[in-house]
Amino acid sequence: MGGDTVRARQAAGETAERRREQRGWYFYDWACSVYSTSVLTVFLGPYLTAVAESAADADGFVHPLGIPVRAGSFFAYCVSASVVVAIVLMPLAGAAADRTGRRKPLLATAAYVGAGATTGLFFLDGHRYLLGGLLLVVANAAVAVSMVLYNSYLPQIAPPEERDAVSSRGWAFGYAAGALVLLANLALFTAHDSFGVSEAMAVRICLASAGLWWGLFALIPLKRLRDRRAAGTPAAPSAHGWRQLASTVRDMRSKPLTLAFLLAYLVYNDGIQTVISQASVYGSRELGLSQSTLITAVLMVQVLAVAGALGMGWLARIHGTKRTILGSLAAWTATLAAGYFLPAGAPVWFFVLAAGIGLVLGGSQALSRSLFSHLIPPGKEAEYFSAYEMSDRGMSWLGPLLFGLTYQLTGSYRDAVLSLVAFFVIGFVLLARIPMRRAIADAGNPVPGRI
Repeated sequence: MGGDTVRARQAAGETAERRREQRGWYFYDWACSVYSTSVLTVFLGPYLTAVAESAADADGFVHPLGIPVRAGSFFAYCVSASVVVAIVLMPLAGAAADRTGRRKPLLATAAYVGAGATTGLFFLDGHRYLLGGLLLVVANAAVAVSMVLYNSYLPQIAPPEERDAVSSRGWAFGYAAGALVLLANLALFTAHDSFGVSEAMAVRICLASAGLWWGLFALIPLKRLRDRRAAGTPAAPSAHGWRQLASTVRDMRSKPLTLAFLLAYLVYNDGIQTVISQASVYGSRELGLSQSTLITAVLMVQVLAVAGALGMGWLARIHGTKRTILGSLAAWTATLAAGYFLPAGAPVWFFVLAAGIGLVLGGSQALSRSLFSHLIPPGKEAEYFSAYEMSDRGMSWLGPLLFGLTYQLTGSYRDAVLSLVAFFVIGFVLLARIPMRRAIADAGNPVPGRI
């Protein structure tokens, strides 16, 4: 009896410690999601485009490094460039984390480089479009690297039966933070005269505040998450990062169904990330909507995404994770196709579209993350999540590039939006073909009752 009591106490203590670590983990979503919302989705696209347009020649082109670029495409191209930088850095970070077990120092470095670059956007004004582009590349690459390390904690802090719920709560925390900060941004932007600042200064304050928020709340996960030391004496990660990446690729070739999921996710998530980053540009430049309208619409997305992430987590428990993701991709396709036909100067219809996006946005991302966690061989979490993050943010340069090229060639943001439908259709087909139970078993993991 005494032994049973000791074991029960140990189990209760382990559960309490796991819950504490999970709560700390949620707060990194709370910290960095404000960058994605306020900076990447709302303010930086239209503002950097306006700065680039002010520096453009008579034909509407800027010339970074002597290359003629239509000012309206500059932001999209910078997003693509940031992804290329992230592709180089993410495998190094993932391999170093798995080899040394020291995730927290790497997470801290990525978080504070990104937060610092974001705070530096306060100095974006006049004709400084190159400064804005450089800081965007640094911040966007840093958030991608940090998410590799953050996501790699999920298999360590949540057993298989908890991962859908834990991942969904993380996304919900992020969207709740985005909504809260965006509400404050909306108050400052709409009443900037009352605060004695110009509209441009209000935007710059909103951009910088996202960096300060990121840096402040990153302290919580860095305090609560625990490093699991790797066995043996670690080699220098800088010398072995690419060698480890090559090993990861070889290992993943022996798990073709895991690779198949990554391919499907690469395709449909490229569409999601492009919608997130380019929606405000489409609303302001093509539909002629005011910045206040755009902020209100994105705020609606954030609020509904909290409910969507939790609601789709509930649906996954009933209908299965894969089937729920497929349903969300069908909804994405219909919503984006409808966006092509939105009338200009009609905010009500833009709000309807935003509501549709909000309901599927958080859930499709949260469930994809938890589903992939089942496909990772034990002990290779950060290594595999670096490949996942390439699909999440690291390989999401095709969508912005296609969006920018379509606009450069046609001069129409509607055509650019329509081009993104293909990502969701192709992603749906690729995901539907994967036998998920066999994929999980092939990775050496227990298969949940419903997946």
